[in-house]
Amino acid sequence: MAPGDLMVSRFSQLSVSNHLDARNQHRPDGSAALYDDESEVYRRGSGAASTSYGDLSDGGASNDGGGAIGNFPANVGTGGGSVASAPVVTVQGSMTSIPNVSTNVVLCDLRHEAFEASVPCGPSDSGLVSKWRPKDRMKTGCVAVVLCLNISVDPPDVIKISPCARMECWIDPFSMQPRKAIETIGEMLKKQYERWQPRAYYKEKLDPTVEEVKKLCTACRRSAKTERVLFHYNGHGVPKPTANGEIWVFNKSYTQYIPLPITDLDSWLKTPSIYVFDCSEAGLIVKAFVELNNEWNAASSTGQPRDCILLAACEARETLPQSAEFPADVFTSCLTTPINMALRWFCTRSLLRESLDYSLIDKIPGRPNDRKTLLGELNWIFTAITDTIAWNVLPHDLFQRLFRQDLLVASLFRNFLLAERIMRSANCSPISYPMLPPTHQHHMWDAWDMAAEICLSQLPSLVEDPSIEFQPSPFFTEQLTAFEVWLNHGSEHKKPPEQLPIVLQVLLSQCHRFRALVLLGRFLDMGPWAVDLALSVGIFPYVLKLLQTTTPELRQILVFIWTKLLALDKSCQVDLVKDGGHAYFIRFLDNPEAYPEQRAMAAFVLAVIVDGHRRGQEACVEAGLIHVCLRLLQISNPHDVPTEPLFLQWLSLCLGKVWEDFTEAQLIGLEANASTIFYPLLSQPQPEVRAAAVFALGTLLDIGCDSGSDGVGGDEDYDVDEKSKADISIIKSLLNVVGDGSPLVRTEVAVALARLAFGHNKHLKSIAAAYWKPQSNALTTSFPSLTQVKGTSGGNSTSHQVGTILSRVGNDNLSEPKDGRVSSSSPLVSGVMHGSPLSDDSSQHSDSAIMHDPMGNGVVSGFAPRQLDSAIYLRCLFAMCTLARDPSPRIASLGRRVLSIIGIEQVVTKPLKSCNNVRPGEVICGTSSFAGLARSASWFEMHGTGHVALAFRTPPVSPPRPSYLAGMRRVYSLEFRPYLMSSPESGLADAVLASVGTSGVPERSFLPQSAIYSWSCGHFSKPILTTADEGDELSARREEREKFALEHISKCQHSTVCKLNNPIANWDTKFERGTKTALLQPFPPIVIAADENEHIRVWNYKDAKLLNGFDNHEYPDKGISKMCLLNELDESLLLVASSDGNIRVWRDYSLNGKQKLVTAFSSIPGQKPGVRSLNTVVDWQQQSGYLYAAGELSSIMVWDLDKELLINAVESSSNSSISALSASQAHLGLHAAGFVDGSVRLYDIRTPEMLVSSMRPHTKEVERVVGIGFQPGYDVTKIVSASQAGEIQFLDMRYPGGTYLTINAHRGSLTALAVHRHAPIIASGSAEQRIKVFSLDGHSLGTIRYYQNFMAQKIGSVSCLAFHPYQVLLAAGAADAFVSIYEDENTLGR
Repeated sequence: MAPGDLMVSRFSQLSVSNHLDARNQHRPDGSAALYDDESEVYRRGSGAASTSYGDLSDGGASNDGGGAIGNFPANVGTGGGSVASAPVVTVQGSMTSIPNVSTNVVLCDLRHEAFEASVPCGPSDSGLVSKWRPKDRMKTGCVAVVLCLNISVDPPDVIKISPCARMECWIDPFSMQPRKAIETIGEMLKKQYERWQPRAYYKEKLDPTVEEVKKLCTACRRSAKTERVLFHYNGHGVPKPTANGEIWVFNKSYTQYIPLPITDLDSWLKTPSIYVFDCSEAGLIVKAFVELNNEWNAASSTGQPRDCILLAACEARETLPQSAEFPADVFTSCLTTPINMALRWFCTRSLLRESLDYSLIDKIPGRPNDRKTLLGELNWIFTAITDTIAWNVLPHDLFQRLFRQDLLVASLFRNFLLAERIMRSANCSPISYPMLPPTHQHHMWDAWDMAAEICLSQLPSLVEDPSIEFQPSPFFTEQLTAFEVWLNHGSEHKKPPEQLPIVLQVLLSQCHRFRALVLLGRFLDMGPWAVDLALSVGIFPYVLKLLQTTTPELRQILVFIWTKLLALDKSCQVDLVKDGGHAYFIRFLDNPEAYPEQRAMAAFVLAVIVDGHRRGQEACVEAGLIHVCLRLLQISNPHDVPTEPLFLQWLSLCLGKVWEDFTEAQLIGLEANASTIFYPLLSQPQPEVRAAAVFALGTLLDIGCDSGSDGVGGDEDYDVDEKSKADISIIKSLLNVVGDGSPLVRTEVAVALARLAFGHNKHLKSIAAAYWKPQSNALTTSFPSLTQVKGTSGGNSTSHQVGTILSRVGNDNLSEPKDGRVSSSSPLVSGVMHGSPLSDDSSQHSDSAIMHDPMGNGVVSGFAPRQLDSAIYLRCLFAMCTLARDPSPRIASLGRRVLSIIGIEQVVTKPLKSCNNVRPGEVICGTSSFAGLARSASWFEMHGTGHVALAFRTPPVSPPRPSYLAGMRRVYSLEFRPYLMSSPESGLADAVLASVGTSGVPERSFLPQSAIYSWSCGHFSKPILTTADEGDELSARREEREKFALEHISKCQHSTVCKLNNPIANWDTKFERGTKTALLQPFPPIVIAADENEHIRVWNYKDAKLLNGFDNHEYPDKGISKMCLLNELDESLLLVASSDGNIRVWRDYSLNGKQKLVTAFSSIPGQKPGVRSLNTVVDWQQQSGYLYAAGELSSIMVWDLDKELLINAVESSSNSSISALSASQAHLGLHAAGFVDGSVRLYDIRTPEMLVSSMRPHTKEVERVVGIGFQPGYDVTKIVSASQAGEIQFLDMRYPGGTYLTINAHRGSLTALAVHRHAPIIASGSAEQRIKVFSLDGHSLGTIRYYQNFMAQKIGSVSCLAFHPYQVLLAAGAADAFVSIYEDENTLGR
């Protein structure tokens, strides 16, 4: 397969696989075709208990009922939990199934690697890649040629041999008159230099005096100005340089040699300059120059070295070759006529020396710059080889300076490498400054010799018959093959490919270009290090020039290459816009024949072009980019074939960057109804797509123009009412995703709300001030909750409600409260408002007063956004508070930052412990004057500000005062006093608010920056064409764990447990409030425990060693509900569910101090956080990747952790709260719930009805279901349920009544239940300090009452139980902070 086809095939494979994934994601159940293939057959014994926990047939029965599992119908009666009768299916014989170990892996994408650490992944503005771009492009503007030949007169210190080298510039000076000869030689040398730099100013001096040299140098410097000057000195007719580095010239009468100090020459030419000294012992001159430069650098205050380059023919004690096989100016000939010199020298050492007439070398057909001719190809190969040698032996910064900064300098140094090779064969060593390492024996010279021989072998026939076409050398084809071999086996840690400069040269040829581009693309895909190498070798101008081609087959690979370049270095955007390259990518983006992933790359390139680059934004808008992107997003609707998510993501990001802070583009987007087009993307399964859509909507918000619009008319070009409607539509869309499961999405919502807070600062501040104004207790209860405001369908009713509230606030008089005390189990919430109208003088800021504010929004320059509906502002305010208490620290910080923009800041942040059952927000001191503060505290509890302590900064906060009340711990209070902003006592609290001007509007620089763009760019920085293979070590470990799991599952299923009461470990966790939950890891001997204050500790029970301890979050006062392990077979993650519904997932949790937060979200939208009486229950299903969560609401929330999306809300069909939850580990979508009223329900989210069965097995006085779990194996209808009354019910959900076995384990004190995943055992614990273990047929397998120590101390009140997933081990946590691990006494020492 051709390389290009390989790349296209790779792209197509990626697209097809993504399309298949997307189709599966659009199935109703989210689980592809798995549900249709599943059918279960059950058998039921005649006894009271059935132990067929592992029997399952994968074939046979078909699912023909809408809500059925196998032959089990789902039509369930609601009264008493009765179930319609079902036929009993028996299976002849017995079999045991070993389940397939789940290989589903979640939360391991790029966005999870270091989100909380905010590691940038986007293109770099400067830094690593800035080195490839020359700091200053240089040009040699003037060439001074000085020839001191004195033909026919030999210098006194030179003894010539016979025959002797005579040729100067390939001219015999003795074939004509001396004067004419030197003039001819001088003219020829100028022509030779002109081949390399035709536009330079040339001036020569022949056998000059000191004064003539001075005039020449000063004239050249004056002509060149700041450009480089080349000084070429031929001293073959004068003595060798002096020991001080002086060169010789003549007096006027040519009777004396006059020394010319190098210091004088340097003072005339200045810098930048380059010197060529072709004379014997030229090294003395270089030595003198180096000393001069060192002195200058030492005396210089700038620290910048002088830009002075020297090329010398030989070292200090060497004389020039005199052999007749060389020209007399062999060094100059190598520098100015390298091909001629190289071929002549090669012929004397080649097999062609006897058959080839040397005179034919001067007749080589073609032109040096025509690569289709013999001379052009030789020159092309020579350039590629010398570039390759230099790039492989020189430091990259030196290579950039000598071979990429100045065209003439680059040519001279390429030819200098040839001079070193040829002259070293004559025992002469050319030297340079800067010094180069030896290159004369580099193996690439062998490739040159072969190419030269192939070309020379055709030379006689080509000269004889010019009509014959020459056969190109296979040099470039062979080198590309060598490069391809390196790509198959090379890596970042191996030596870089030496053929990279040759690949660059091959791009100049049409016949090799496509293959070279494909190979270059493969190389760039290896990582940023490869892109940096390619840029350092000089690839950029070549691929920039290729954008002007119209060859169709090059489009895809060029887009890919530019994607890789811009993923590393953003600065290329300027060059692209300057050369019109953006139009190339817009055309490709609009090409329906291209694969979606390739078009996503084009969108990425365009996004980088417009990122923070106004000229790029203008150019792309003029080229119609906005309409192209919006049209593509409209085509990609959910009813069509699913579009590549990466394409949707980058279309959104590209649009967001186009109109970011660019009013003209925003108006174009609004006119095209962009907000409506983006709305469907907010429910896409990929978090990156949702976050990109939020980013695009956020940047479309009107926040006022502060820099003019560069000729744009602003609001005059678009109807103001329509603009306000569009803004409201955008804001409502953003508010709908405040509770998204992905921190990436919520971060973008916070950034968008920050823009809104900036643009609508004054309106939001007034709404907040009026809403938070202290009210009477009666009024407190009348404020609407966030859910009520959100749930209002019509804007009028909400506006009326808020308007009523605001009018009441405006008419209230504020009285200064007396000292009072408030206690809360959540952190204290206290505050006053920046610039808020809390005094009597400012109480006129009612709703109507805000509407007619003559100052508008306080945006000083440009225009201000129009005021929106007050209800919208109120919803935004609630959303900001929600973000300020986000479980993700990074988002919470952003949320507080958003609040500070409108003058609300955090002042007091101190968690308080509960105080003698005082409820949150309850007033301890019942003083009527403190009603306002009570209202404030209760509002924060109502709306869940949680640990965020807010302050409104016009009235300053009084310092905390101690108060010691009976039975109460010390709490804080604050005092409200009406202060004016002009008061000297109302100093601003921090630098952020200090930067607020008199208009009260924060500076725009304070706005937080988006994260999705940078994170998305990271995708293209990583390999795309090749999938990252797992290391051998990881693969071996996974196979070992799978084998371990399968072996132990089989053992568990066939195990016979006698007494599970043998303690193998006892760990004092040191928890102050006892152990709340515990978890055993499946493979390493590790137990994880947590307490009520959300302290988590990790312990190795084999080595009795504490591995790590950390807090789940900074305000650990909610209590932990459950811990689960994600991705057991891989690098497992620890999911920690707090009682308030917040979920946090940790990686590296067993490494001391190195735990990292992977993601965090609130699993129960709308639940009041910070209230300890609430207890969210969760369970994790690895096979499906679903997290089930339920709280005080009547629904079970089903979260897809891979999508980080709430995919379902299962109505519980009960008026009671859910107290226990269990998900089947064998079947996707199945889960059971236990309720406070003692009922149990089975659900299947794959069925339309979802509720499969319902019954109420617990009917005693204390009905609460404490624990519930599926019996081991595949029998999903066999459930174990335990109530707080102490009874354990074994249920078969297929039958009326359901209960086939009851165990009265404890009397009114059951606190914990654990069901083994595979072994036929269960365990229960009680507050009466007992643990009991039972088999599935009800037989007791042991009772644990005492710790195994010499004092026989009784165990504490049992708080949690957990079985090992694959072994018969039980971990038990108690209120006395001990965690014990027990095993079967028959397996002691196993």
